[in-house]
Amino acid sequence: MIELEFKKEELPLVEKAICNSIRERVEKFNFNGAIINLSGGVDSSLVTKLTSLAIGNKKTYALILPEEGLTPEKDIEDAIKLCKDLNINYEIIPINSPLKAFEISLVNVEGDREWGITNLKPRVRMIYAYFYANAKKLLVVGTSNKTELLLGYGTKYGDLAADIYPIGDLYKTQVWQLAEYVNIPTDIVKKKPSAGLWKGQTDEEEIGYTYFQIDRVLFCLVELELSVRETAEFLNISEDAVNDLYERIVKNEHKRRTPTITKISRMCLDKDWRYPVERF
Repeated sequence: MIELEFKKEELPLVEKAICNSIRERVEKFNFNGAIINLSGGVDSSLVTKLTSLAIGNKKTYALILPEEGLTPEKDIEDAIKLCKDLNINYEIIPINSPLKAFEISLVNVEGDREWGITNLKPRVRMIYAYFYANAKKLLVVGTSNKTELLLGYGTKYGDLAADIYPIGDLYKTQVWQLAEYVNIPTDIVKKKPSAGLWKGQTDEEEIGYTYFQIDRVLFCLVELELSVRETAEFLNISEDAVNDLYERIVKNEHKRRTPTITKISRMCLDKDWRYPVERF
């Protein structure tokens, strides 16, 4: 029996814990508010609503950053409607011009240029978020969830760049649950998850498994601390499938850590210095 989904009575507690964490972070460091890159998908919509609940609509900012010609109009419409429903501040800025500028300046670079350009998209969006954060003294609120963080399903220094991950301890299954609980529109909750990096992309097709399958495997490996073989037996699925997801966790660990520091001194900062400078 896997207790992956929250019990009904747990949902208000989870909402409260997340809102408190956002509010504490904003207040502790005297931010004027918080900003979220809002795609119109369930993760960023949930984070936007929780941020608004935590610090108020006037202190919540959303950036809608479509790539014209690729981002579905429905996503833009859903994002705008959510901002209007929440009565929060928002801007719509297409990312085509900076992307084009990068493509032109990097035209002579050899190698897998297409993959490099693809990952520029979330990195350009990150630049906008931190520009607004600097200009208005705002906290950048990330939208990655636990499933994505474990699989490394995100762009380093792109959509993974943030000051706080309020839903970073929620599996995708739990994100959907909480989104429904806080009344995120059904159109958004039921939408097929997509990073929106190319036309027709969906998370599940790219990863090769449904989130139903992925979350149950991750829950067994991480929360129950089962081995690959034990997980396969417990879920009655192939060991190869479990091992595939396990290898993604291992391979992408670097995305969950700060860069490794080469140890020279007695007190290397990522290995020896253990002062509890900050606890949340």
